[in-house]
This record gives sequence, C-alpha cells and structure tokens, in this order.
Amino acid sequence: MVKIGGEQFHFQGNLALLDRPKVSIVGTRRPNSYTKTVTLRLATALAKSGKVIVSGGAMGVDALAHRGAGAANTIVVLGSGIDVLYPAINRELLQTIAKEGLLLSQFEPDFRPTKWSFVVRNKSVVALGEYLIITQADRKSGSMRSAEIALKMGKKIYVLPHRMGESEGTNDLVKQGLAEVIWDIDAFCGVEKSDPFIEYLKTSPSYEEALQKWGERIYEAEIDGLIAIENFKIVYKGE
Repeated sequence: MVKIGGEQFHFQGNLALLDRPKVSIVGTRRPNSYTKTVTLRLATALAKSGKVIVSGGAMGVDALAHRGAGAANTIVVLGSGIDVLYPAINRELLQTIAKEGLLLSQFEPDFRPTKWSFVVRNKSVVALGEYLIITQADRKSGSMRSAEIALKMGKKIYVLPHRMGESEGTNDLVKQGLAEVIWDIDAFCGVEKSDPFIEYLKTSPSYEEALQKWGERIYEAEIDGLIAIENFKIVYKGE
C-alpha cells in the first residue's frame, strides 16, 4: 500500500513516477480519427517533455494516452482491484504498464468494477495531475464529470479544437470560459521544433549537393561557424 494525498492505494510498478510532473488525460471511449491521432501525438510530446500521463486505462482516449506516452511514462488508476485488469481488451497494455509504469487502485484485490467505483477512480485521476486534458467528450459523459471535479479542485482544463457538432462537451467548456484550447502541441508541451536545415547539415552531405539544395544558407552557415568544409563535405560544428 502507498498513501497519496491522504488516500491509500494498492499498487504495482514504479512508485518513482509519483515524484515526476504529472498530467491527467481523459476522454470518450469512442474517439473519432482526428482525436485518436492528436491524443497519441499529444501524449507522446508530453512524455518527451518529461511528463507522466495519468489516466484510467479505459478503452478509447485513456488507452491512446497511455500508448502515446509509453508504458514507462504512465500511471493507470483502476476502477477495480489491482489484480482485476479491466477492460479485458486492454489487458496486455495494463500488464505492460504494471511492469514498466504504475498501476494504482483504491479497492481491495478481486474487487469488480461498478459505476460508483469509476467515479472514485475519476476523482483520483484528476487529483494526481497538475492539470486535466480532455481530448473529446460528449455532454453528460464521465469525462465531463471529471471536468466538474477538476473545477472544484481548482485545476486548469485544456481541450482540443473540435468542429461544431463534435465533442460538444469540451466545446461547451470553451464557450463558458472554463477550458483553454491546445492550438499547437509543440508549443504547449515546450518541445522545440527541429530545423530541417540543421538536420540536413548533420548528415554530412557533399558541399556541392548542399549548395544546390540550400544555396546562400550554406555560405551563411560557414561564415557563422556553424559548419566547416573538409574534403568537399559539410562538417556540422554545432550552434
């Protein structure tokens, strides 16, 4: 057992994840293709920036968030006993997270999930994160109840930009001024975008090929000491 914020949890896995910055991500069990793609990208970028992703291990957005971050950067809060891996479709994912990440449960072993236990789980998912991200949610959904919990806890809520008629729950939050939109994943996560020119220089191309492709930028890079020319090849010297 481990005590977190005054609550007792059964656990399996790496407790050191609790000491790292954490972000909660939740959403619908039936995400559209746009949400699937962006949730994966967002979780991956957050993990690369040093964040641990907290979610509930459910189908849909939860599982995508865990997969995007990678098992070693993931905390799952279960709505069941620590040895009851639910839903069964995510069993393999949850087993991997138990070995490389962290599983938490406030319920006794062998406890089967119920509606009220998911409410308890959702509260813990929100509580563990510095802020809450909802990537897609209908009105009157579990994710919107998580939003209510976050607001009561004074935590910021972030959502993805959606078209009218889609993810009406998160669109409502934006309209009401209760959530901020993530317009740029790299900027939000603090990830610097790589410069294609720099990446090209690192491949040690021939001087002639580089001139044909980039022209005067090669001259400028040489003057600035960014590169040197050795045996008619570009040698990247760093910025």
